[in-house]
Amino acid sequence: MTIEVFLDDTPGELRAVVERDGRAEHIFIERAEDAPQIRLGARSVARVRQSAPGLKGAFIDLGGGLDAFMPLKGGISAPQGSKVEVEISAERREAKAPVARWLGAGEGEPRLLTPAPTLIQTLERLAPGVEPVTGRAAIDACDAAVEEAQGPATLSGGLVHVERTRAMITVDVDLNAHDMSRSRPRDETNRLALKAAARLIRLNRWGGLVAIDLIGAQHDGKAVMTAAQGAFGDDPATVFGPVNRFGVLMLSMPWGRSPLEEILYVNARRRILRPEQAAQAAVRRLRSALLEDTTRARVTLRCAPDLAARAGPLVAQLGPRAHLKTDDTLATSDFGIETE
Repeated sequence: MTIEVFLDDTPGELRAVVERDGRAEHIFIERAEDAPQIRLGARSVARVRQSAPGLKGAFIDLGGGLDAFMPLKGGISAPQGSKVEVEISAERREAKAPVARWLGAGEGEPRLLTPAPTLIQTLERLAPGVEPVTGRAAIDACDAAVEEAQGPATLSGGLVHVERTRAMITVDVDLNAHDMSRSRPRDETNRLALKAAARLIRLNRWGGLVAIDLIGAQHDGKAVMTAAQGAFGDDPATVFGPVNRFGVLMLSMPWGRSPLEEILYVNARRRILRPEQAAQAAVRRLRSALLEDTTRARVTLRCAPDLAARAGPLVAQLGPRAHLKTDDTLATSDFGIETE
């Protein structure tokens, strides 16, 4: 297996992609503005703000105006006002607060004890000894991985569509139209589809309930389960259900990082970027242009005033060759790159 790592270090945001055998498997984004207390793996002392027995947990104050939800199991008691030591086990998603795992009693005021593993540390764990590719190649690889995460996966003989709703993740496995009459083994197509679905779910950083509509019915349950466990990994928190009589495999995956689309978009279906992400995209294009031709004395990002206001501090970090120009005729998220 060939493992490659791509690291895009653009001011304001650090992105990385891990590829296995030329296919993106993981996307990581570390933003400068993210609060360290709510990153996955961060440990803090928190104060119990409100008990929530109906949810079998409590809402806690991490300090700095940041809250999290802490599940309570096994008879653990955490009355209102008490101090606890916790670790973030799931980052924020939708309107839901981050989830914190109870570690024990805490002392003192709410504060960060140990920051989450950095993106670089995470890459070293996933791909030990692999030197990251940087520069324009990394920018392009990260952009391509984000684009791939949001489309169907193609495989020999079929297509895999993955969609997230508020209730669950649905996976639909279809045969290509030109393969309908061929005698390709159904089980092999389903096995490949499970691997493709697992990869797309990892790229999108999703968790929760997953329903996979396999091709056909009356499956070999043991064979499907073996293939599913191989595709989705050996995380003990992932729970697999049997294939039902309709040919649907159900499983439940733990949440971890914030979903990719919630980091990037105000409206994921229409791909409308968040204002801060629109600024990042513009600055990233400017940085790519600077790297493409280092002989240019001046490279300018031209954009609307609102975008310029957000991009300005980031452009300043790119060095003396990078410049910014406002243009009232451009739409809010539009921009252009000019070279001299």
